[in-house]
Amino acid sequence: MTSHQNAQTMKPATAAKKLGVYLEATPAEFREGVVSRDELNALQADPPEWLRELRRNGPHPRPVVAAKLGVSISGLARGGVTEALTTEQIEALKAESPEWLQKERATQAEVRKEAERIKEKHTQQGGQPGARS
Repeated sequence: MTSHQNAQTMKPATAAKKLGVYLEATPAEFREGVVSRDELNALQADPPEWLRELRRNGPHPRPVVAAKLGVSISGLARGGVTEALTTEQIEALKAESPEWLQKERATQAEVRKEAERIKEKHTQQGGQPGARS
């Protein structure tokens, strides 16, 4: 019996998530196949034009939309944004600055501030496991 190493593969949805792109906007051959670890690394190292275009103009998946708007994914949902958005749509939302977006950005800023406070407190306590915040 000969042993051979199988290439690690992933579903297209997993690969799209790792690449930060919206799966439904990828080419059919990407969506319908499997992606090996080597193929993923090659796509990251030297992205083809379709990948560069998706990253530049979208449509972007919700985690990317949330990051570009400075809100959480839950904040997007509370604001009624449930679909992928293009860069143009994201910029329009930023320019419009609806009340929900202002509120969610403020909430996100508070969350970051609190996380930083906890991290700082943990660091001051010597970073010991089991130290309470």
